Amino acid sequence: MRVGLLGTGSWARRVHGPALAAHPEVRLVGVWGRRPEAAAELAENLGTRAYDDADALIADVDAVAVALPPDIQAGLAVRAARAGRHLLLDKPVATTVAAARELADAAAEVASVVFFTLRFSTATAPWIAEQADAEGWFTGRAEWLGSIYAPGTEKPYEASPWRHEKGALWDVGPHALSVLLPALGDVTEVSAARGPEDTAHLLLRHASGASSVATLSLTAPDAAGGVTVELRGAGGVATLPKVWGDGPLDAYANAISALLTAARTGVPHACDVRLGLRVTEILAQAERSLHDGERVTT
Repeated sequence: MRVGLLGTGSWARRVHGPALAAHPEVRLVGVWGRRPEAAAELAENLGTRAYDDADALIADVDAVAVALPPDIQAGLAVRAARAGRHLLLDKPVATTVAAARELADAAAEVASVVFFTLRFSTATAPWIAEQADAEGWFTGRAEWLGSIYAPGTEKPYEASPWRHEKGALWDVGPHALSVLLPALGDVTEVSAARGPEDTAHLLLRHASGASSVATLSLTAPDAAGGVTVELRGAGGVATLPKVWGDGPLDAYANAISALLTAARTGVPHACDVRLGLRVTEILAQAERSLHDGERVTT
């Protein structure tokens, strides 16, 4: 499959680009970025061509992989989907419901995969599938505590403007939901409360009748950082593995393969743009609850 990469930031340099260039079933046709000099440098490192125009790259490929801030991603992905190109997107797909819905509508006739990292990791994806097949879950707990703004440490995403603006709710909230939803079902009610700095606490009611809580932060002290997911129910307690396979590069390679399979078979992947839309809807409702201080029925 001929794939074009849109984006030249840290994630594109560390994960998207190398995984696409190394995948045996992909030809990386080119790279486009908002900074031409960065696109030229990344293209040279990956052994491909830099494009000055995003639409020119879209015209030359079968699929686009997007490594851009969500609201820039959404508009470019709509253009690519309307041109008949398959989509490999990052989370969140957008930060407004209107933009996510426009994207989902545009992508109805193409294959799409949203890179929720844990859904493609070799260690965590089987665990998530196992919990989704189990019955009788009573409650769940997810803690996603990052420390990308902690002083004295170098963090590759510290300068990300959209993360500064939208905070942990939109950056790590999609990860928490990508694990809780398969096991506990869709969210029917959301309440949210503010914690220190950008920390958000979510209380979720699920269609299965189970409830869950999620604590999300990008501003936790280094010593307090980490990820925990725990499910409790009739079968006991299940805890997300601490080791997440071989890292994001291999997980992204699995996401590429998932897109290839969806494009070849016409069978939608569970992590397609429709899940991306649903996650955006839930996060938007949580954001409204944070602002208004009320419970939101979804």
